[in-house]
Amino acid sequence: MSETTWDPTSWQQRPARQQANYPSAEALNGVLEQLASLPPLVTSWEVESLKQQLAAAERGEAFLLQGGDCAENFADCSSPIITNKLKILLQMSLVLIHGLKRRVIRVGRIAGQYAKPRSADTETRDGVTLPSYRGDLINGPGFSAAERIPDPVRLLRGYGRAAMTLNFIRALSDCGFADLHHPENWDLEFVQHSPQAREYRKVVEDLSSSLRFLEILGGSHNPEIDRVRFFTSHEGLHLHYEQALTRRVPNREGWYNLSTHLPWIGFRTAELDGAHVEYFRGILNPVGVKVGAGMSADQVQALVETLDPDDEPGKLILIHRFGAAGIAAGLPPLIDAVQRMGRRVLWICDPMHGNTETTDSGYKTRRFDNILSELEQAFDIHRQQGSVLGGVHFELTGDDVTECIGGARGLDEAGLERAYKTQVDPRLNYEQAMEMAMAVVRKAGR
Repeated sequence: MSETTWDPTSWQQRPARQQANYPSAEALNGVLEQLASLPPLVTSWEVESLKQQLAAAERGEAFLLQGGDCAENFADCSSPIITNKLKILLQMSLVLIHGLKRRVIRVGRIAGQYAKPRSADTETRDGVTLPSYRGDLINGPGFSAAERIPDPVRLLRGYGRAAMTLNFIRALSDCGFADLHHPENWDLEFVQHSPQAREYRKVVEDLSSSLRFLEILGGSHNPEIDRVRFFTSHEGLHLHYEQALTRRVPNREGWYNLSTHLPWIGFRTAELDGAHVEYFRGILNPVGVKVGAGMSADQVQALVETLDPDDEPGKLILIHRFGAAGIAAGLPPLIDAVQRMGRRVLWICDPMHGNTETTDSGYKTRRFDNILSELEQAFDIHRQQGSVLGGVHFELTGDDVTECIGGARGLDEAGLERAYKTQVDPRLNYEQAMEMAMAVVRKAGR
């Protein structure tokens, strides 16, 4: 790729979907100038380290666990909420390490997942029509004209909260919060009531015993076991924000998006001639792209060629999302198309977004059984195709919410209202997320 054919602003010459309509271009440009002068949120060394680990997942030597909120809220930038997000990823990764006997790459949808695509530009209530809520990075959730006007100052607030979140994550990791010798410290208050508690604690006991045995045998302590590395990810939806944090770095060629380690392209913005693909093709980060129903084999091949022209290990993640009813017919042709190219990609399954529905009472939800079915089918299909399913992508929370129907406790439609907190998409709660981790082990660990 020639430097003369791409730069961080070249996306502006392409049609850009899902962008905010700011009332003042001058105010937006002023904010973008400020953002461009601020320090990066992540480093190129961290990005390259993640890329190497993702290459191992491509080969089936590691497993990617990517999860977090559908959309972060600025108000959720607090120590208890961030800690709970890390705890659920840690606990799920313990189960996966124990069952899969593979290293687990932990990537949170965190420290930047502040913008969300919407199916319509406007929302109407009681005869009043206003712009849709597009996430805290752009406008407010309150149904008023003042709240819904896109405000570029929110980009600076998003940057600040991302920076604070990353700082807290790094501090926790470095001070021993994630010490594998003491996984009991990761228990959430309500884990004792979970149907999965006994199975999880058995995993903890087995891992702790194995660690003690290895250290006694080797006669030394490995300090790397005291800390666990987290990487961040978000949908690179708001292209002005991503552009402002795209930088060159000393002693490396090319451009890095230093707002996050792993940005991805959403299903709604994956057009080959669109602004998002144009922007993503030029950055050196590993990148993901959502693929699913309605995408042809030719389109997926073109995305692979455009986003990873050099067939770089660990560079490209194809995140498939079809729904439980559509994956059997939709996924095999896409796997076959990539295999015919002889290309290396990391396939991961997003069993959430193809299984969204709305109840008669108006709640947007997902059924646990459908999520599980799509996940199990994905493992079977990749195995039959001679491919590797190298990871999973969940919308989940460490909090005790009631947003998805089903699971071991049998949450029904009537029970959704008890703790339905999401402003956008429904998430797996703690117990349901742990059940999913154990389901992965049952399917992939055999």
